[in-house]
Amino acid sequence: MPHRTCSVLLLLLSACATMAPSPGEPEVPSPKLANLQRAALYPWTDEGQCVVREASNEWPVLAERCFHALERDRVRFRDVSGRCAVASAPAAAVAVPMAVALCVFASPVVVTGAVIVIGTVVVAVVIKEGLDAHERNASRERAKRTAQTRPSSEQEPVANREPTPRGLGRDWLPPATSDPSERPECEPIPVRHAGEDVPHNECADRFPPNRYPGMDVLVGDERFDALQVGVRVLWEIKTHQFDTYNDFIRDREIEKEIVQLHEERNAAIACGYDFVVGVSTEAHRQALLDRDPEFNIVVTGCPR
Repeated sequence: MPHRTCSVLLLLLSACATMAPSPGEPEVPSPKLANLQRAALYPWTDEGQCVVREASNEWPVLAERCFHALERDRVRFRDVSGRCAVASAPAAAVAVPMAVALCVFASPVVVTGAVIVIGTVVVAVVIKEGLDAHERNASRERAKRTAQTRPSSEQEPVANREPTPRGLGRDWLPPATSDPSERPECEPIPVRHAGEDVPHNECADRFPPNRYPGMDVLVGDERFDALQVGVRVLWEIKTHQFDTYNDFIRDREIEKEIVQLHEERNAAIACGYDFVVGVSTEAHRQALLDRDPEFNIVVTGCPR
């Protein structure tokens, strides 16, 4: 899009963002949730990955950054409010249709009839996962607040309460949930692949295969190369041509990897995931198993 067109759009969107919602519009407590709910109404070519990544921003910013992922063949844009006329300035004549479409789509308020979707929309997979995770977290918070604010008149009579375990005193707390998937830190969070190692990233996306192509995933404060599609399995991918190294380099590499893999495996298991290591060569696989035969290691054959 030409630079002058972008400048015009940014000025327009900045002005629109300061406008107050219509009087009848309910106040949304979570901007991130509101963005996910709004985005769920539209078809996306990337299963909603861009939307989830940008959901914490204001809608105009999300819309501008993710417009490329919108399935625009199935969407019609109408400037029913007339606010996007500035996007049709003569200097931007070549890009007028795209400029108007982006302007309409990025409006901070929903305007009836401005964005029309052709056909039925199935909520994008990643957006649905984000909505489900938000609902689980909200349910836990509601339950926590209810427990904290419960009136004393509703509390259980002392005679019916279970006795405090001997020796634990007043500071005793019930055990945490036994289901690790219910803990917030165990929710998988997609993040861009670290580094620019193209062969490595392609292997991580293709071999498991990765539920979030182009993305690593954070679970339990550890970063994994892939979350396998359809199952709770986290992957660490190694694409070193290990069998070409001399003995000294092999030993140093294995020592470093063993520390990393133990940390990742512990985090995965604590959150209820299986953990698999993918390596490019049989020599690399055998060297790791010699140090820890408990690892689940497969040979991917991915080239370097």
